[in-house]
Amino acid sequence: MNITTCPPDSGKISPTAQRTIRRALTLLERQLREPGEAFTSSQAVRDWLRLQLATLEREVFMVLFLDNQHRLIAHETLFTGTINHTQVHPREVIKAALKYNAAAIVLSHNHPSGYAEPGHADRLLTDHLKQALKLVDISLLDHLVVGGMDIVSFAERGWL
Repeated sequence: MNITTCPPDSGKISPTAQRTIRRALTLLERQLREPGEAFTSSQAVRDWLRLQLATLEREVFMVLFLDNQHRLIAHETLFTGTINHTQVHPREVIKAALKYNAAAIVLSHNHPSGYAEPGHADRLLTDHLKQALKLVDISLLDHLVVGGMDIVSFAERGWL
């Protein structure tokens, strides 16, 4: 075995593959920030989030901050949890959105189990965040749950 590869059954990503993933993330993020390119391509968002979150061993809660044209301003992992839970504080989500002067946001979190189906707590949290964000005139465009290669969109399910 050479230094740039891992055995296929080891579950680890080789350094070469890690570099390739980092390059892909950079390219996708640059595309999402292009002037005039609205953040309306759900496939680009899905691809970017899948690369960011699909292989993580702990649950994380990430927010994408968008301007009034739905272009990406910034993204930030606001909370990191355990293998099956992350504690999310709405106050911190709003504080970060105001810090970036975001007009809209997209929420995302991963399920390390690989099962992307949102739980009841995910739906309650999303409703609570939507109401809180509305008070400060910030739109919640979507909440995406990444489970392995699968992604569930709250907006597509009509839950927002």
